[in-house]
Amino acid sequence: MTALPLFRPFAALRPTRAQAAAVAAPPYDVLDSQEARTRARGRPWSFLHISKAEIDLPPGTDPHAPEVYAKAAENLRRMVAEGVIVRESQPCYYVYRLVSGAHAQTGVVAAASVAAYDSQRIRRHEFTRPDKEDDRVRQIEAVDAHTGPVLAAFRPLPEVARVLERTTGAAPEFSVTADDGIVHSLWIVSDRDDIARLTTAFDGVDALYIADGHHRSAAASRVAAARRAANPAHRGDEPYNSFLIVAFPAAEMLIMDYNRVVRDLNGLSPEAFLDRIGGDFSVTPSDGPAKPSRYGEMGLYLRGRWYRLGVRDLPAADADPVDRLDVSLLTDRLLAPVLGIEDLRKDKRIDFVGGARGLAELERRVDSGEMAAAFALHPTSMNDLIAVTEAGKVMPPKSTWFEPKLADGLVSLPLD
Repeated sequence: MTALPLFRPFAALRPTRAQAAAVAAPPYDVLDSQEARTRARGRPWSFLHISKAEIDLPPGTDPHAPEVYAKAAENLRRMVAEGVIVRESQPCYYVYRLVSGAHAQTGVVAAASVAAYDSQRIRRHEFTRPDKEDDRVRQIEAVDAHTGPVLAAFRPLPEVARVLERTTGAAPEFSVTADDGIVHSLWIVSDRDDIARLTTAFDGVDALYIADGHHRSAAASRVAAARRAANPAHRGDEPYNSFLIVAFPAAEMLIMDYNRVVRDLNGLSPEAFLDRIGGDFSVTPSDGPAKPSRYGEMGLYLRGRWYRLGVRDLPAADADPVDRLDVSLLTDRLLAPVLGIEDLRKDKRIDFVGGARGLAELERRVDSGEMAAAFALHPTSMNDLIAVTEAGKVMPPKSTWFEPKLADGLVSLPLD
């Protein structure tokens, strides 16, 4: 059996330079069906017609109905037939740069080894939900390609840095400015020596760390297992043994806060609630939005007023890396014992707000009467994420919000 390297080049499906802006779309999982319909209106080549194909079926269509996946495959074939999306003539790596304001990060697009994921060399930090995995499996099988990239991080690799610097010294194949102002640029690495340098450099790493895309990578593993079982001539180097990944240097990646809002105070009055949390937290009124500035500090918005919460008796530096997380401290010392919210995956009394929406969104959710209180958290760090994965553990739900996000449609990994 042939063992694949951690990363390999591949002949991508990608838009032409002229059509890249028309194709680029937000990730499939950040829009609901109605939002996708609105964003794709008047844009026949938007990748949303593939990633959210229910928008081309009658309103109310179940996004997981068989006809949705069939429509996605039909739309992809149509875009290829029309020359909007083309197949690269030879296996290549790709360099992907994201620019959001003053922030920039530059990484490598590759076909990653499913076997490395299965053996936890490509490491995950979240549990997955079977229903979400099922959706991605059906999508991959229908379009016969990985169209949603997995976002990953790697520790410093000098040889990779040199290839990235050399590649980005030339003009990109295309550069697209999305509706949110984020600039997505793509370069093609076709030089044989640079391809070899990248393959060798990544094959020497002990681990990569999944930042976003746990359901996509889990689905890729399931697709590979099913195709392997159905192929009596399986060798190990077939395209289905790989999945689409975009890996960035960990130091360049930006994690934003992932905040919490709760529907009620578990029968407590606001005064009683503040009194109850005083044992584990210092509580200080704030004149304005209490955006946490450090580990162990949180913001509380309650009855139109902000408070700064300081965690008393922080865990020691050598404590369990999951227990040390701000999201864990909030759950273990407040949400569970005071509000009775223990299972963040299932409890309907809690919701989550990505940091890109800002603290104003927390105020809006509470001021509207929908929620009783909001908690602003300090972002989880990349060092925290790596420490958790190195310990073989998983983070609580909604611990990390990565920005900027990759676009769908700019590069896909075909499985034929």
